[in-house]
Amino acid sequence: MSILTSPRGKVEVVHCRRTESQDIFCIKNLIRKFTQNLFGRINLIYLLEKANLAITLCNEKEEIMAHATFVDYPNWNVAKQDEWVHVFWELDKELPCTPLNTLFMHLFVAVDEFSTGCCKEIIRSVFKAVPELHFIFLIVPAYMSLGTTLITVFDQVGSIPNLTFNEDFAVHICHRHSHYPQLHVRKARVEDHDDLMPIFMQHDTILRATYGEYFLAELIEAQDEENHAVVCEVEGVAVGFMSVCSRVNMELLHECFDLGPFHGFCVPHPDDILELPQDLSFQESQDTYRRHSSLDSQQTLESQEPDTPERRESVQEKIAEEASVEEPTTRLGSVMEMEGSCPEDAKSSCFSRVSMASSLLGDTTPFRPVYKGAPSAFCIQLFCIDEKYEARSLDFMEFVFSLFPDKNFCLITLPHLTPEFVLIQNFVKVVPFNNCTLDQDLYVFHRAGLLKTIKIRLANLLDSPGVQNLVSSLKLSKRILDDLRQYYEALRDPDGTPLRAFVADVAKQVVGIAVIRDEMDIEYIRSHYNIEDFIYFSHHQRQEHAHLFHFAINPIFRHYTKFFLKEIFRLGHKSCLYYPIYPASREGKFQSSYAHSLTSALHYLVPVRPRRQIVYPLEKLGINAPSKEVSKEPLSYALYHTNRKLTLEPKITVNARIVVVGASNVGISFLETLVFCSHLKFSNLTLISTHGLPGKKLLGTEQRKFLASDQSYNDKDHALMSLCSWVNVVVGRMTAIDRAAKHVMVSHEDIVLYDHLILCTGQQYQVPCPSGADIGQHLTNRDVEEGYRKQRYTDQVPRNHFTLNDEEDCLKAQIWIRNNAITTEGNVIVYGNTLDTYTTIEMLLHLGVKGPNIHLVQPPPTSNITCINNYLVESAVEQAMQAAGVTTHLDALLAQWNDGQDPDPIHSASFTTSTKPFKLPCSVFFSFCEKNVDYETFKAFNDACLVYDGRLVIDANFHTNDIAIRAAGSLTKFSNRYYSRDWSHRNFSSKEVGFQLAAAMLCLFDPTLEPVTEPPADLDRLIPTYKAAKIQGGILPGSYHYLHISKPAIPSPLEVQMAQPDFGTEIVTGKAKKGTYFRMHINNCNIVETITCLSKEPFPTSNYIRLFGQHEQLLNNLCARFENKMIPDLYRYFTEPWCMALFHDRFIDLRKELRQILTSKKEEELPSIEELARQVVDEDINLTEKPRTYLKRVFEESIYKTLVERSILDYLHYNHYHLPMYAWPGII
Repeated sequence: MSILTSPRGKVEVVHCRRTESQDIFCIKNLIRKFTQNLFGRINLIYLLEKANLAITLCNEKEEIMAHATFVDYPNWNVAKQDEWVHVFWELDKELPCTPLNTLFMHLFVAVDEFSTGCCKEIIRSVFKAVPELHFIFLIVPAYMSLGTTLITVFDQVGSIPNLTFNEDFAVHICHRHSHYPQLHVRKARVEDHDDLMPIFMQHDTILRATYGEYFLAELIEAQDEENHAVVCEVEGVAVGFMSVCSRVNMELLHECFDLGPFHGFCVPHPDDILELPQDLSFQESQDTYRRHSSLDSQQTLESQEPDTPERRESVQEKIAEEASVEEPTTRLGSVMEMEGSCPEDAKSSCFSRVSMASSLLGDTTPFRPVYKGAPSAFCIQLFCIDEKYEARSLDFMEFVFSLFPDKNFCLITLPHLTPEFVLIQNFVKVVPFNNCTLDQDLYVFHRAGLLKTIKIRLANLLDSPGVQNLVSSLKLSKRILDDLRQYYEALRDPDGTPLRAFVADVAKQVVGIAVIRDEMDIEYIRSHYNIEDFIYFSHHQRQEHAHLFHFAINPIFRHYTKFFLKEIFRLGHKSCLYYPIYPASREGKFQSSYAHSLTSALHYLVPVRPRRQIVYPLEKLGINAPSKEVSKEPLSYALYHTNRKLTLEPKITVNARIVVVGASNVGISFLETLVFCSHLKFSNLTLISTHGLPGKKLLGTEQRKFLASDQSYNDKDHALMSLCSWVNVVVGRMTAIDRAAKHVMVSHEDIVLYDHLILCTGQQYQVPCPSGADIGQHLTNRDVEEGYRKQRYTDQVPRNHFTLNDEEDCLKAQIWIRNNAITTEGNVIVYGNTLDTYTTIEMLLHLGVKGPNIHLVQPPPTSNITCINNYLVESAVEQAMQAAGVTTHLDALLAQWNDGQDPDPIHSASFTTSTKPFKLPCSVFFSFCEKNVDYETFKAFNDACLVYDGRLVIDANFHTNDIAIRAAGSLTKFSNRYYSRDWSHRNFSSKEVGFQLAAAMLCLFDPTLEPVTEPPADLDRLIPTYKAAKIQGGILPGSYHYLHISKPAIPSPLEVQMAQPDFGTEIVTGKAKKGTYFRMHINNCNIVETITCLSKEPFPTSNYIRLFGQHEQLLNNLCARFENKMIPDLYRYFTEPWCMALFHDRFIDLRKELRQILTSKKEEELPSIEELARQVVDEDINLTEKPRTYLKRVFEESIYKTLVERSILDYLHYNHYHLPMYAWPGII
């Protein structure tokens, strides 16, 4: 916040922020004729799309006071964007402007009364936001005066000609030191104590309470050769403090962190053991931990030359040469290498990988290098700086490195929950080992990182040795070198696509490599990914989109990654970069993302959400179908993106250790929401799951037919998210929670630390406990003890007994069936009364098991509501099972396996019924009894003293009785204080529950969100309600494709629902037994509330899900047409071209826009249409005609009709690539 005062004495409190698209209208109103003469005629949207930085100044009322736009090349076409450096060097050879330290002002507008103050405030904010920036240039026609505002901050340095017409342009410059100068850094003195203590006390009082009131003075007095204290000052007043020490616990760091890429923070020594000896057999560890070191020349730093600024610069350049041969990206231990070829950045700097070495590798310990050289690191012990000068924190570094001329690394450790401040953003986060239990993160900064001589340029043939040296230790180095060779030879791919290669050059050494090619599949990307969340697509030419193929940079220069990307845009004449990550499954448990190459820039890219696609009836649409680029089968990759606007956009790093237990749909939705927050980077997300992340495609999609689906996620959805690029996966089962130590025990052995624990384990089918009744005594269900069904089975689980809870279980069952000839002989018992029993029977029939060999045994129902809850559908399914020869046994309780003998394997199963018992031979037994919380999970909750009452108890904000532990999903129930025993998370959509859980968590980490206010006392006892549909579907016996969509509700029999007076309307076409059944329930508000489909043919499930919640009139007056018998078949009705827009992912945005038009007041003399409708309902208007007729007439006679039509036409025109079947004016 700053205070501006106009010449007339008017005062405004203002603040700067990044420009947003909704600012455009207000900014246009500030443009004057003088502005156009100074900057030229400007397309404001286009300029904002191509700008590197756009700043808007607002007052307290959020009214726009001023705006400025900055780009990394000059305007007025005085120089080509990739050649301006040479032009300005010729203008003034003593002016050290480079692409790193220079920006150009392309536009400035302001409210006239405050223009001078606004200009200075924006310039100061720009220098503060971009620490590397030293010069801002302004280029105007030579005959133009700058006016009274800009002349206060810019000085003329010369003139240059225009490239297109004969006219000179004046070049004006603004220097950093005039607005936000670098800080003067010196050794601390005791006199600085009084200046510094208020800064310390503003942030923390623990130090004074622990070490006394004068701890800082004592620390300054205690300086010696190993300990130094330095301050930065402004006008003689100390505004920042740093304490550094050369004593570092190297042994602890070597035990806890992978220091290989930094040569262990040690000086190279001939006796260093960098590779596993050849006579040992740990070949995998050898491949993983292979290190390359050519750093012997670092020993020159030990010379005792005087320490001068010139020598420091030459030493830093020498170190840059040596550092260029280090590995360009940090890497993980052998555990994660086993899992596949994740993008290097995703595996290193983004995460502290926590995994179970013992679970994945047995007792194998990965090789760790041994370093014999002297330590080459010092550490920051204490750091504090005034918030006003925090952006200049890096100014400390050159001075503190001069205090330790023999040290090359500066280290700092921080607690995980510490927000990442400006200084740390220039450091590299070091990857911890899997067994690291330190509660702090380690960051490192290399001396060479101070060099400002980094230069990005097009690669040439002479760079080949440097690039080869840079990437030699990387697994995909051959592919990088092959593409680089292709660029040298042809400047394009073999298919003719233009190719560009760029190198980062420091002190004539290659420290980075990037390879891009033109993006040729941009239509597919636009139609399948929400790229327009980040760009206005129409303002980017086709050739400005590029595909990032390779990106690798030495870790000590990693803080220049954004600059590297910015230079790729400038030198390559590009505006957008895309990077895909393809899924790669491996045999066994492990999975990972796979990219065609590695990139260490992933953190600086944003994940792009995939778009929901319409399932088109292509044959019916004919020539009106979308192009093949749009309608072709999705390629299933996760997409990452950056553009010019994002190159100077900061990301907020969240290092809090968030541990999610359970890969349920709730847990996956929670992780998805966090990962796709483009302005946040969660670096410590961990998932603990029995089988890791879902979506492995273990045997195609066959095994999915065993279990019903809630349509939340499928294999393609998991591929499009690539969560394994951002989430640490721990394969195992949670067995204990230590709330005091804040860690989770996995499989009784390994510890995973957490700051926030999210429990989403859900409920699973459990092994049924036989009642033990002896059927020889002809017992019935009444003779069986009532409480036996609550007993837990504790004996060994028979090898041919299966409880199917996920795809891994389905895969095991399928393999067992095929390996044991169950398809040709042997009885299969399916025990349960859930929907999964029917889908499993259909899968068994599909696998070739004969119908007469399948027995469906249903236990007595615990409710009067069946799993399908539709008599017509149930009758069709039962008839299909009878036709297949499947035998059904009702009201049967499991009595014994193998007549009470050893149950492994099961040869027979005995059951009691309400009449007489029976016994069945058994080759394989599938159990689908009622789901419950796994016993080990329950025991972990109970031992941790979490409140458990049948299920884990939570409040309306997902909290358990431990503030650091949240829970969601079917695992939970609401506390009794809500008086809502019938409602729980299992009544709602799992995906929506996970999203709301993440939204509740984001309030803790996202500073852009408004603070959460406590609800009023009378509202804190209300449970949250969610609106998304509950969905279940699958393939039932008879090859019926089944889908049921309904609103969240307390379950009740369909007949009871239909008997309610406010039930609404039921629309049914087709017959269930013929496989043409389609039922829709329209409630009394004419909203689609329930959809049930049973069809012999596959149908577009995703399309039908979009119908839920729509008004029947949106469905082309569905009720009226049905009453007039114009809809004989709803399946055919919803394949007609008119309804394709309903299935479009942006149709909901159109509805919101139209509603906004109708609720806003567009004409002064008339109320809005919404207000008019309310007046009609409240009878405030005396009507002489029917209300509907009156409203329709007013609508057609007002401006609203034109606005609505224009909005709809704009929607169709903008989305024509998805909706070419619609006509609009001008195309006929």
